[in-house]
Amino acid sequence: MNSRLYECSVLHARFAPRSHRFTYGLFLLAVDLDELSALDQRLHLFSVNRPNLYSLRERDYMPLAEPRYNASKATVSPSANTLGVAGDPLPPRASAAAPAPGTNSLKARALAFFAAHGVEPGLISRIELLTLPRIYGYAFNPVSFYFAYDAAGHGVAAIAEVTNTFREMKPYGFGPTDLLPPNNPGGPGTFHRRVPKFFYVSPFSDVDVLFDFQLRVPTEKLHLQIDDYVGDQRTLTSHLAGPARPLTDSRLAGLLFRFPLLTLRIIALIHWHALRLFWKNVPWFAKNARPSDQRDLYHPHRSLSAAHPTRQSAHPDA
Repeated sequence: MNSRLYECSVLHARFAPRSHRFTYGLFLLAVDLDELSALDQRLHLFSVNRPNLYSLRERDYMPLAEPRYNASKATVSPSANTLGVAGDPLPPRASAAAPAPGTNSLKARALAFFAAHGVEPGLISRIELLTLPRIYGYAFNPVSFYFAYDAAGHGVAAIAEVTNTFREMKPYGFGPTDLLPPNNPGGPGTFHRRVPKFFYVSPFSDVDVLFDFQLRVPTEKLHLQIDDYVGDQRTLTSHLAGPARPLTDSRLAGLLFRFPLLTLRIIALIHWHALRLFWKNVPWFAKNARPSDQRDLYHPHRSLSAAHPTRQSAHPDA
């Protein structure tokens, strides 16, 4: 099977306006979306769309049938071989935004996202999701990643699906034109794009900070990096790396003791380090301070809906 997991180390380092650095360990599932049913039957500690010690619920991801808050209005050429994300001149096409009726699987939604952003559906053979599972039913994913492969096994497109502590969600897409040359320092098969995030991720980073994504197609080792830039100054880096491991019941049982209550621990760490930044007098930004600059997100918090009740698009990618 293609599905596996990665035991990772995460580094967060802030450079300005105050330095702040920490690391912690976690694991991510790397699930081939064609193998969900097989994994559900094969593993005792992991289930799909039903409760278990570890579980994955397809409804937790890619809510394309829901309206987007402050959705982009421009269109992209159907022949474009690149992905548009918020802040780019190539945002989604309305005509290919949602899966066809009766095909609401997570893979169908991911394919619909790629198609809506100009990646030809026939180019994609399989899709892999890197994510934290629900643990004892509790889910929180600061970011999940999707990698799409062609028939030869080469990475051709990707998605970074970012979620904040308000449970708002925003996907950022990458297409074939975002692949760096094979001899680049980031390694072969690396997607790179720098875009305005237009998303409230942290009270200590403004909403129009630039996200710089460097996403290497997963192999025996995982290497993903997301940086924040204010102009040309890198203010924050987040780095995720680790080796691949077999996805087995014995491995999952061991991870339960190595990373107990991992999803709860991550949300607790986010708030703990936010408090430490507050103590360091790092300037912070209120969630409702700039609602019009928060764009193309799902599950908008009530503070946004109250500020701009008409900004939710009736079509998910209109």
